[in-house]
Amino acid sequence: MLEETARVVRVDDGGVWVETQRSSTCGSCSASKGCGTAAISRALGNRRNIVRVLAGMPLRAGDQVVIGIREQALVKGSLAVYAVPIALLLLGAALGELGAQRLLWQSAEAGSMVLGLSGFAAGLVWLRKFTRRIRSDADFQPVVLRKLPAEAVIRFTTQ
Repeated sequence: MLEETARVVRVDDGGVWVETQRSSTCGSCSASKGCGTAAISRALGNRRNIVRVLAGMPLRAGDQVVIGIREQALVKGSLAVYAVPIALLLLGAALGELGAQRLLWQSAEAGSMVLGLSGFAAGLVWLRKFTRRIRSDADFQPVVLRKLPAEAVIRFTTQ
């Protein structure tokens, strides 16, 4: 389970809304000066994000909590967002090239572009349906794991 410390900002019937601060481990890495990920992290900064999480305990605004999400859900979600649209784009482009080789159309580039973009669009449509399906699936939702004690709240807010 991947964990992150957060602060409760709002509680409603649908869940708890928490604020997290994007953090990076790039500062402790010896390769951070020549790393593209570190450059992106510096450019984006440490923005705060508000996320809806499921909670099985009573919480109030201002409470400090530890939230978590399963690694498997993060991997599946990442594959859905990145791999499926790109795979369908490449498949469409390959079909466009094959169609030109079989003389179904004259321009291999045009066929590859049209079918590649069509495959990418189909991947985005599939992704939209996938996200609607998992929106209410508890296995894909972050959850509150525990509430931090008052001593930890003071340390967290002063850092």
